[in-house]
Amino acid sequence: MSDILTQPLGWNWLAAAFGLLFGSFLNVCISRLPDDYSVVVPRSHCPHCGNWIAWYDNVPLLSFILLGGRCRVCKAAISWRYPAVEALTGLLFYLAVTAHGPTWAGLKWSIFGAWMVALIFTDIETRILPDEFTKSGWVLGILLSPAAPIPPGMLALFLSGETAGLISLADSILASVVLPAGLWLMAMVYQKIRGVEGLGYGDIKMLGFMGAFLGFEQALLTLMLGSLIGAVLGLAWIKLSHQDAATYELPFGSFLGVAGLIVAFVLPIALR
Repeated sequence: MSDILTQPLGWNWLAAAFGLLFGSFLNVCISRLPDDYSVVVPRSHCPHCGNWIAWYDNVPLLSFILLGGRCRVCKAAISWRYPAVEALTGLLFYLAVTAHGPTWAGLKWSIFGAWMVALIFTDIETRILPDEFTKSGWVLGILLSPAAPIPPGMLALFLSGETAGLISLADSILASVVLPAGLWLMAMVYQKIRGVEGLGYGDIKMLGFMGAFLGFEQALLTLMLGSLIGAVLGLAWIKLSHQDAATYELPFGSFLGVAGLIVAFVLPIALR
């Protein structure tokens, strides 16, 4: 085992395997947290027939394939969300550790990717962004910022004599406070003018979490990209599904999450 881990691809494949397992846990969170259910008890069961799911039917990806995407007992279809979350989490863990190795940065971006996946799918299904992810992500982003520094931005010009860890910490705190405050202000103005809520507090807290991880410039880019994705895809969906644009609630947190994954994982690869 130690020989495998010393190879260039050892740690990232191990991270991918752990990501698959963690993705299975995220599926439990996505299903239960919006309804304030425990993620510990009861054990996993089929939502259709209520039968407990045996451990051999709960192996990430493999069980879904072997069962043909159906419950062993009642044969009800299993949502494609389950393998999608597992596969995506495994991929993001792999990319994070491939880029940064088994370091604090590898851990930081694995956490960011996992939290984004959970929030994206929860928002799509329920239009809820659980505090368990947004608030914990906010704290973790700030705590990890000195150990895995954010790339220096404009703030570094004003703190040129300080260490990279301290600059990163300041950037993380600044972005996690200023950006959500600005978004909250825009939401209040919109609500005042239109008389309806434009954004939920979950979206605002999510931006704070993303600012803590990404820093001011990258989080601002994420907000702009997420808004663009939401405008294009959201309006297209409203038109194709014949929804009322004035009342239909778009999952803005999901668009924001996709943008966050692009900025954190896709752009660094594209810019190499």
